Order: sequence, then structure tokens, then C-alpha cells
Amino acid sequence: MTVFLCSKCGTAITPELAELAAVPDLAADERDRDEETGRAPSTIPRGRYAIDPEPWGAPYVVQEDQRNPRPAQARGYLVSRAEEGFVVSAGSRRTVLVHPDDAAGLQPLPDWKNSAGCCGPAGAQGLNRACPCGAPVATLAADCFGPYELHLDPVRTCAFSG
Repeated sequence: MTVFLCSKCGTAITPELAELAAVPDLAADERDRDEETGRAPSTIPRGRYAIDPEPWGAPYVVQEDQRNPRPAQARGYLVSRAEEGFVVSAGSRRTVLVHPDDAAGLQPLPDWKNSAGCCGPAGAQGLNRACPCGAPVATLAADCFGPYELHLDPVRTCAFSG
């Protein structure tokens, strides 16, 4: 079992979690989304975590093939910027994916910084959740058109296995 801690202050961000061998495949059925919030089911079940080998979140770079763009990140959607065209994530690899409810003590950044989205934060602007000490440590994706997951930054958090 592993607990994830804030690298700045050492506060436990999660309870004890068991590792999954890989990030689970997502159901592609839109009917699985919550009727009230529009959220997809969480990518990760409660009490578990997985290491995401793919880049996640900001910064983004322009995709070479603008005619056949791919989603901006794993389990994501197409992102187009007016000046640049379609972009793809060049963000952190090996983020720790957890169920958002397994890090319930995290708070939005002041003024909801980096939390833009339709029905919740899309997760495309960078870190948007902070430890109670105020240190930004994670990115919540909880909008109605993308995945529902929490990415713990691999530098701003650390794992403790007991």
C-alpha cells in the first residue's frame, strides 16, 4: 500500500492506495456519464492508483499533422488554439492517477486558477489543485466532455510505501 505526500510539507494527500498494473481502459459510452454533472465515471477506482506513462496537461506543442489531429493527451479530446491550430501535450509523464475522491483534502487554487471548463475543470491549463499548505500538487480533470481523473504531479508529490 502506498500513501502520496506533498513534497513541500509532507502532508498525506491520499489514504493508502493499491497500485494498478496499468491505467484502465475507459468505457466509450456517453450514456455512462452522470446525468447531473456530465462527468464520466472515474478512470481509476477508489482505493487504487496507476502511473500514467503518457504526457499530461500543459504545456502544449503544435501537432505536426494538422489535417489528421490526434487528441491532445491520453483519454482526452482535441485541443485547438486559434493562433497555433491543434496541439498535443508536452506535459509531465508518469503522473499518478487517482480517483478524485481519494484526495478530497486538495483545494482549488486561489481564484480557481487553471480550472476553466464547461461543467468543471478541463485540466488543460496546468496544475489546479493544492495541498492544504497551499502548494500546487495536482491537476483535476472533471469536465463534461473529457475524462474524470486526478493527476498528482510526480515532482510535487512523493510516494511512501509502508
